[in-house]
Amino acid sequence: MFKRLGWFYLSCLAAFTAGHMINYGVIIYAQEVIRADLLSGLAFGLCFGPPLLLGWPAGALCDRLAPGRLIHAAQASFFVAALLLWWADAALPTPAQRVPALLLAALLAGVGWSFVAPARMAALGQVARPEEIKPASVLFNLLVMMGFGLGPLAIALLRRAAGWPGVFLGAAALFVLASAALLAVRTRASGRMHGALVAEVREGLAAVAARPLLRELMLAATTGYLAMGPMTVLLPKLASTRLGLAELQRGAFLGALALALIAGGLLALALTRRAHHGRSILVATGVAGIALASLGWVGTAGAALALLAAVGMAGGLALSLIVAGIQAQAPDALRGRIVSLYTIVSQVVPAASGVAAGALVQAFGVGTALLACGALLAAATAANAVWMRALRMHRG
Repeated sequence: MFKRLGWFYLSCLAAFTAGHMINYGVIIYAQEVIRADLLSGLAFGLCFGPPLLLGWPAGALCDRLAPGRLIHAAQASFFVAALLLWWADAALPTPAQRVPALLLAALLAGVGWSFVAPARMAALGQVARPEEIKPASVLFNLLVMMGFGLGPLAIALLRRAAGWPGVFLGAAALFVLASAALLAVRTRASGRMHGALVAEVREGLAAVAARPLLRELMLAATTGYLAMGPMTVLLPKLASTRLGLAELQRGAFLGALALALIAGGLLALALTRRAHHGRSILVATGVAGIALASLGWVGTAGAALALLAAVGMAGGLALSLIVAGIQAQAPDALRGRIVSLYTIVSQVVPAASGVAAGALVQAFGVGTALLACGALLAAATAANAVWMRALRMHRG
């Protein structure tokens, strides 16, 4: 399977790594070069806000057009964003003059994320054989998490070697590689008549609502992603204030989360044909909530690292199995609209929960905020286990 889908997976890894280089790049650049924390928050919002609006038509277009064409268009938006950042850094003399270019680049990245994620998931449904769709989806999600982990590492290495111009040109080069690799992948348009865009979006939502397992998998994804925002916001605060880690140690501590997510994805890949998927999702999400809450009590780096690994591995396992289930349950004619709903959840829920976590830490401190967020995740998972009958019965 991997040999036959190798070009597609290479394109995914290059694109997701480069996309996270843009995400982290605009945030770090705003903080360290322009020295404006508010600007970094605005840039973050522009990177992840557009899918809330554009994700719906993106899913419908994935069911109309060949997904490969949409992937190329989305990667072109990222490519322009990378070149815009490079030009602003090289050509504009003062940091203040670079602000409009930075914000425009962040917006272009947000447009790219709106289309590239559902289009790649729709393309996977076409290039993978029916019997391969579950392990292929788990491997796809593993590459998503690898890109999340490799993006900050690539920024650090390229900054040391060639400064910010190297970072932005490196991201642009990876997008060229991603598009070149995708030329070997053939996707197809649906070839059927289509109605109004709004009606097609409603048709996708109705399909999710009408299928109990698909509906419960989507809600389980919403629950699982509740942890991502708090982790992003609270872990740096925990590392610097409660654990007292130096800068290099904080980087290693935060990097451990990406490694744990990847380990969880690998575990899901190994268990795809062996584990009871529904129960595994519920247990893993509950473990992640308990471990996240426990982080609020620890005061040593070793204990915090162990709990962080538990959160990441459990979360990576649960989300990988959820993606596999959604792909397997989505009808081909509606796949783009269904997976676009998942990608909207995966981007909007972490952003909203991150804002809530920020308010909690400001009001009550990092320990209480971690305890509250973890307890909410564990309680929501317990409630899901009670009423999600289709998920409890889902063997995979």
